[in-house]
Amino acid sequence: STLPAVAEELLREIRKAFQETSQVPDDLLLGLKFIFGPSAVPALDLVDQRSVTRVRSPSGRTLYQVLGSSGKLYTCYSSCHFCTCPAFGFSVLQKSESLLCKHILAVYLSQAMGACQELAVSEEQLTNILLAEEEDEG
Repeated sequence: STLPAVAEELLREIRKAFQETSQVPDDLLLGLKFIFGPSAVPALDLVDQRSVTRVRSPSGRTLYQVLGSSGKLYTCYSSCHFCTCPAFGFSVLQKSESLLCKHILAVYLSQAMGACQELAVSEEQLTNILLAEEEDEG
């Protein structure tokens, strides 16, 4: 994993607290805001709206799609902390201002809170999703 240890630990604490109480305590919410900055609140909004879908193929390949606040669908790869949104390319990759965009953070929070929608697709459908992303970028 390439997230800083403090971020990994915070996400573990959120998962544990949520499993025990179905809530995220205020101190962990403050930690989210401190570590992830302006992405924290919008990411929590995306989780509340159940905007995160885990897309899984029969071979076990997995990616996440997040319906952004603008209504656009972004593809996220949690294994390598990558999102197809413009904010990720600019704030995370070019400027190194943020660890993550709100979409990837929403994926991690959805995993921690068990709030992911699930979608099973064929290998061909998964390939089409991946190819569609390449066309969008090119």
